[in-house]
Amino acid sequence: MIRIDEIYYNIFLPKLQERPFHGLHWFDPFGSVKFKHLCSVPPVPWDDRAVRYLFWDQEPLYPETVDRTLAEFKAMYNGQHHLITSERNSEFVERACDTYGFISHYYFFHGWAALDWFRGYDHSFLIARARDRNPTQTFMSPNRIVAGKRDHRVLFLYNIYRQGLENNHISAPRMCQYEGVDISIIAQKYANIYQDITEVLNAANLPRLFAGEAKQQMHSYQLGNFIEAQDSLVYVPTETVYFGRRLHLTEKTFKAIALEMPFVLVATAGSLAYLREYGFRTFDSVFDESYDLESNDMQRIEQVTTLLKSLDQMSVKQRHEIHQACLPIVEYNYNHFYRGGFADVLWQELKGMLEGLHV
Repeated sequence: MIRIDEIYYNIFLPKLQERPFHGLHWFDPFGSVKFKHLCSVPPVPWDDRAVRYLFWDQEPLYPETVDRTLAEFKAMYNGQHHLITSERNSEFVERACDTYGFISHYYFFHGWAALDWFRGYDHSFLIARARDRNPTQTFMSPNRIVAGKRDHRVLFLYNIYRQGLENNHISAPRMCQYEGVDISIIAQKYANIYQDITEVLNAANLPRLFAGEAKQQMHSYQLGNFIEAQDSLVYVPTETVYFGRRLHLTEKTFKAIALEMPFVLVATAGSLAYLREYGFRTFDSVFDESYDLESNDMQRIEQVTTLLKSLDQMSVKQRHEIHQACLPIVEYNYNHFYRGGFADVLWQELKGMLEGLHV
């Protein structure tokens, strides 16, 4: 397993140092995409032979941040420019490369991050194994940041309340901690599509916290909420990105796998198929996963909540049967994640990417 905080120094830099005029650039602190936070190692002189690799792998690409940072990068550094991201089949990566003349490459950074951050939990006693659980609720879904580029979570919460599913294990803020914006203000952006969205969310009992929380918790790099997980039939991660054409999953999805839970993804279209490419199994043999094929972002989120509604309306006996039917899949995914299968797939991909860089 690769330590994610050492990936640039231990994996990429030794290979690049074998070639003259090759430079590596990444962002520090973690999560920043500002030009002033770029690390540049080793120093490469201003020379037309320079080959520069910019790792934009920690965060998704958005035009407003890309335009600021890549414009400065092009002005500061000459030579051939490569952009290495953790999103695939992405209209946003294509735009960045077409606009600024970068050559794109991909590897699954967030897969490595999940393996690093969630290591050791398989040897803990924080939650009962899936086969020993008897969930009473349909789903759990943590939601923390709802402003900025995360307002699909506002749409998800609206559909949850509109479908009468709020009695499940849900966390959600009234005021986005990250940007200090009230959820009703964000909702107004979609009032032309859902006329009652502001009314529904104003009437919701927000904020919603999980047991033992005094405020919304930041759990990206660790597993938590074991009480809710053990009591829920499925896990619903609301992923970092939702809108547009791209494949970009994060540790949020892998939390479900590390907790031995079935999952229903609030993510970009094709995300389930993308996950299966890395050796994981999904639950189309147990419940309807056709939402993953829906390219219309609004309709996809409605299909997700319709699926949750159908699960929520099942009898106790039917829900027990669903839980039992999912056990072979969640146990397979858990073992694929923790017993080396996923890491092997990621390592082959990463080596292939390095070969494509000709380093």
